[in-house]
Amino acid sequence: MKAYERLLDYIGYETTSDENSGSCPSTPGQKVLAEHLADEMRLMGLTEVECRDNGYVYATLEAKGCEHAPVIGLIAHMDTSPDMPGRPVPRIIRGYDGADIVLSEDAVMRTEDFPQLALYKGKTLIVTDGGNLLGADDKAGIADILTAVEKLIAGEGKHGKVRIAFTPDEEIGRGADEFDVKGFGADYAYTVDGGELGEIEYECFNASSARVTVTGRNIHPGSAKGKMLNSLLVAMEFQSMLPVFERPEHTEGYEGFAHLNQMNGTVESTEMDYIIRDHDAQKLEARKKLFTDAAGFLNSKYGKGTVSVKLVDSYRNMREMIEPHMEIIHAIENAMRECGTEPKIVAIRGGTDGARLSYEGLPCPNICTGGDNFHGRYEFACAEDMETVSDILKTLVLNAAK
Repeated sequence: MKAYERLLDYIGYETTSDENSGSCPSTPGQKVLAEHLADEMRLMGLTEVECRDNGYVYATLEAKGCEHAPVIGLIAHMDTSPDMPGRPVPRIIRGYDGADIVLSEDAVMRTEDFPQLALYKGKTLIVTDGGNLLGADDKAGIADILTAVEKLIAGEGKHGKVRIAFTPDEEIGRGADEFDVKGFGADYAYTVDGGELGEIEYECFNASSARVTVTGRNIHPGSAKGKMLNSLLVAMEFQSMLPVFERPEHTEGYEGFAHLNQMNGTVESTEMDYIIRDHDAQKLEARKKLFTDAAGFLNSKYGKGTVSVKLVDSYRNMREMIEPHMEIIHAIENAMRECGTEPKIVAIRGGTDGARLSYEGLPCPNICTGGDNFHGRYEFACAEDMETVSDILKTLVLNAAK
């Protein structure tokens, strides 16, 4: 089966994660897909297939003629982002002509907005219906991994043991919460959770979140003079104290940001949820301090307790945990070149399960899936690139046995 055919199967499962849920997985559809994947792997002949109650799926491709090779782990996540609905009606564009892509009456993927489309001219694209995200993040990664495994089973080359894991709730930062690193038993691993073909990522943001709560005082507008304190206006004042050009829409590369992700409120009370990111740990601390300093200023202006800030650290830059193991980066670079792909080392402007797993003793860089424009209606996957990723993974495993 081709990798893109597997993707078309998996995106039929509704697996949007829910950060307000206290369960694991956070939504029941993830467990349904987990069981489906476990059944598929059993039919493929994999061993030690487990679908645990928490939604984590594990399996083993036994070694073939090379029991002493390192045990390589391949990991992807099953959930999709809660930013948009996640059960699309996909469309296949064969021999893409390089022009704008009309997804629906209200959604057009214009080449001037997405210049990377030029890379895909002549290829086969799987696109959305314009009202949902596709789910290539990270169902393309799952498809790439299982297609590679299928090729290893069918081939004659010797290889070592491969451990496979599919995780829930990565999109809400919980993908590694209940990952059984010890039971997984890999010497090192790769998350297949990136984008454009050739990308290799072993640097990510240091990440924190902030909830800013503003407490106001509601008085009838007719008699509000000198009495009302409008929490919505104070919240806007708080936002205005953050640097305008240090937002996601104005930053790239190694530049960090603070992003207002959600805001809800009334005159009486307002809550704002932020994500705060920086590749440099000290700069992240400075960004967090800006939040507490702004709250302190507004409290001195409007009264103690008007603004409160709750900061929570999420994950750290995995670079320091990968650099002692650069041989695993060189291994994936070599596999890409053997498959006709030039590797590109890029810094993740986000995070992956691999960041936390690396700090738990499992070195785990991230590589491409063959998808692009994740987390929105303009998400797409390239069939040929996904197939190449599966070949890269197969080559990686075979090379480790030489």
